[in-house]
Amino acid sequence: MKKVELEIVALSHSISQTHSYAVVLGEIDGLRRLPIVIGGYEAQAIAVALERMQPTRPLTHDLFANFMSAFSIELTEVLIYRLEEGVFYAKLVCRNNDEQVEIDSRTSDALAMAVRANCKIFTYESILDTAGMFLENDGSDSSSAGAPSQNVPVSKSKSSSNDADMKKMSLDELNVLLQTVLDQEDYVRAINIRDEINRRKEK
Repeated sequence: MKKVELEIVALSHSISQTHSYAVVLGEIDGLRRLPIVIGGYEAQAIAVALERMQPTRPLTHDLFANFMSAFSIELTEVLIYRLEEGVFYAKLVCRNNDEQVEIDSRTSDALAMAVRANCKIFTYESILDTAGMFLENDGSDSSSAGAPSQNVPVSKSKSSSNDADMKKMSLDELNVLLQTVLDQEDYVRAINIRDEINRRKEK
């Protein structure tokens, strides 16, 4: 299966859905975005590393990174390898001398580790085809390829429509709404709309 390299381009927070966050992965040299819902703690762990903040005591992901470094274990890449019922599955690809080991991980934890190790993030083309979203290239994306963006914007939802409203919409209306919500950078809401569109297509 063809792998596609991604980078972290944003962390999104939704006002309309309490404690809802999404980490947004962007295709290197492409327009597709892959938003993934994560918890508040994991969002903080990613943001701390992206902003190069130094907590007074190591966070859990810092501890794990320090442990790997102490024993000469290198995190070479993170691979988001499966999508099942809206849940993304990931693994850490590690190397110790000449031995390569793959460790199963929650995707949010894997991304928090990837930022700390400055390693590459990949997914498969089939996952991007299923869950990716296209953004129009407006020339404003200036993040450098191959490295996570350090200045991660946190966007807030302006959408007031809810899940019940989506059930009443046609597929065409949902696609229009999806683009509107993407323009507002409310990726948490966009994930719900995308999943509803995919459910309709599967029927």
